[in-house]
Amino acid sequence: MKRYFHCANRRVSFGGAATLLIMTALMSQALGFLRNRLISTNFTVTDPGSSDAFFAAFQIPDFFFYTIAAGALGVAFMPILAEKLHLGDSKAISSLTSSLLNVMALAMAAISLIIFVFAKPLIHTLAPNLPPDHLHEAVNIMRIIAFNPLLFTMSGILTTFQQTYGRFFFYAIAPIVYNISIIVSIFVFRDGLGIVGLGVGALIGAILQLLISVGGLGGLGFKYRPKIIWEGGFREVLRHLPARSIDQGIDQVNSIVETNRAQNLGVGPVSYYNYATTLQNVPIMLLGNSIATAAFPRLVDRLAQNRPDLFRRDFTHILRMIIWAAVPVVIIGYFCRGYLARLIFGDVAPEVALIFGYLTASIFFRIIYTMISRWFYAQKDTKTPLYVSIFAIGLNIYLAFTLARGDAYGISGLALAQSLTAVAEVIVLSSIMFYRDKALFNDYLRGGLAKIISVTGFTLLTAFTMITLLPLSLGDRGFVTLGSKLGIITLVTLTTHLCISVLLGLEEARVVLDRVKQIILKPIRIQ
Repeated sequence: MKRYFHCANRRVSFGGAATLLIMTALMSQALGFLRNRLISTNFTVTDPGSSDAFFAAFQIPDFFFYTIAAGALGVAFMPILAEKLHLGDSKAISSLTSSLLNVMALAMAAISLIIFVFAKPLIHTLAPNLPPDHLHEAVNIMRIIAFNPLLFTMSGILTTFQQTYGRFFFYAIAPIVYNISIIVSIFVFRDGLGIVGLGVGALIGAILQLLISVGGLGGLGFKYRPKIIWEGGFREVLRHLPARSIDQGIDQVNSIVETNRAQNLGVGPVSYYNYATTLQNVPIMLLGNSIATAAFPRLVDRLAQNRPDLFRRDFTHILRMIIWAAVPVVIIGYFCRGYLARLIFGDVAPEVALIFGYLTASIFFRIIYTMISRWFYAQKDTKTPLYVSIFAIGLNIYLAFTLARGDAYGISGLALAQSLTAVAEVIVLSSIMFYRDKALFNDYLRGGLAKIISVTGFTLLTAFTMITLLPLSLGDRGFVTLGSKLGIITLVTLTTHLCISVLLGLEEARVVLDRVKQIILKPIRIQ
């Protein structure tokens, strides 16, 4: 059994893990688009206030989940597990995981009970201008999903345990099941429970997500212990947890502030902004979180092996990769925002496209942030990202109140504030990183960035030319018309980015071409 789980699970390649996470994230985001499209057509178009209530109801449960638990589910937990795994101490790994699971379950159960009991005053504080009927709906939804933070916490700890061994599959498919559950609930409950039925779907999805996470433990030798053992690294996890938890928590404070500011602009902006941020999160999830999540176990393993040279090499390689991949995606997102919004969100497309246009800058820097922050987390430094986040969130809240006013940029002001903040946060955090390790900014990284900047000019010109040749017309509707134009623009832009990258000698482009050749030319053995 030991041999199986060392060889079959631990030694999964970075490329294989990244591919799995990107593909499943793409599927999950596609389902997320479908979910929001169905919410838009079934609720937002006919009654914008009802979907405002739905999105507002999730803010408080999400806040407590990210504040109390999310910091333990990866960066504060995995480096300690990696050290135990490197020493071959499977007993300590099970003990540490069980202890964290028990402590977090108790804490989140108490928090969930508080959310359930005080749902009405919480919603009234968050969105005081909701009409009485929508306020009632928001309260009911919040009470239904009050225990989701507990379920997500348990799932997160179990899947973090699995990622330490290189098993990513169950972590990857859990969000897919969650989105499917909400989509099904739209059709099952819309005529009976209305928007409140989506809360039921979210609860069922959270339960299914936990069951999937439990199923992923098979073959890993995990032995649950119903007690808390304070030794064996558990105290060290708890020392790193507060900084990371606060970091996640202030991000959620920012989301709560954004919801409050959007709701003050009238009926509908809460939904429009959530739809735009859903669109924004797709490339961040695909290129940022997926690649960084796949890379993180390798990075912490390099440090556990006391090989900072290999850590630096792997980090700069992956950082270049995500920057190179992010450039064409962000350019296409900006120029094709109208096509995307109309294709996915239908009648609310103009509002969503306007907001998303201001968010595109934040996409690029949020993708970079996912990797840079893990440079600190792999070295068990959770405080530096926290301090920078406090500065960034303070800046974002100030800008949100300044820009998101009816006499300023309106709801788009929230998006502009987020983009400006993302730029500032990455500049500050990367400056600290390069100051601490001056060898990071070597010829390999500098040369790669210079070539990527050169490629970016050609990619920009291509995207602009293509939307000029295939403009978005008022009468463009339907998947065939919009999808065809969007597909052609995307294909030509990506091809240009790839070809110019090859001509300039970027190794990232060669890796992509080699992988394509391998897929196309690999012989099929028929037995």
